[in-house]
Amino acid sequence: MIKKPIWSFFLLISMLIETVVLIHAEGRQGKKPSTPAESTFEKATFAGGCFWCMESDFEKIDGVVSVVSGYTGGQKDHPTYEEVSAGGTGHAEVVQVTYDPAKITYAKLLSVYWKHIDPTVSNRQFCDVGDQYRTTIFYHNEEQRRLAEASKETLDKTKPFKEPIVTPIVPASTFYEAETYHQDYYKKNPIRYKFYRAGCGRDDRLAALWGKP
Repeated sequence: MIKKPIWSFFLLISMLIETVVLIHAEGRQGKKPSTPAESTFEKATFAGGCFWCMESDFEKIDGVVSVVSGYTGGQKDHPTYEEVSAGGTGHAEVVQVTYDPAKITYAKLLSVYWKHIDPTVSNRQFCDVGDQYRTTIFYHNEEQRRLAEASKETLDKTKPFKEPIVTPIVPASTFYEAETYHQDYYKKNPIRYKFYRAGCGRDDRLAALWGKP
């Protein structure tokens, strides 16, 4: 039988060892590096009217890792949805797309983008009116700018409609993530989303511009 003082000593040592191991494990978790795949992900930012719809459209694309709704292109820091939707902040509703360039190229994302917007109008998209609903390609580097301008030039020559393309291509600025209830809105509120999208005439106008998908 182990005497009480000796047992207490062993118990204390065990507790100390467990504490050191726990601290070490937590420290390693806190400094966990990105995986090689994550370190190669890139971002693309597009404005195309209602970000609920843009988020839904891009999340269906293979190679897209995530799509976040938000605001960019304006003057006010940390704008709210109420401020942006009321107009006057200069921000547009946008989606920031994180994608794996090993699975999908930026050029392909541009192709997807064009086919899901009406690039013939300024400061509106479908039933939504105001500069907060404008179309814009926000490029993150010179390669994206070059590809976006080349894509727009090619599309201007091959588009199936007569109206000119007025979608601007500008440098990306600070991106502000939209409120939580806007993220994946089409999944959280499928009936309301479908009613809004149909009532806004988005798909009808896209079909008239680009043909049936």
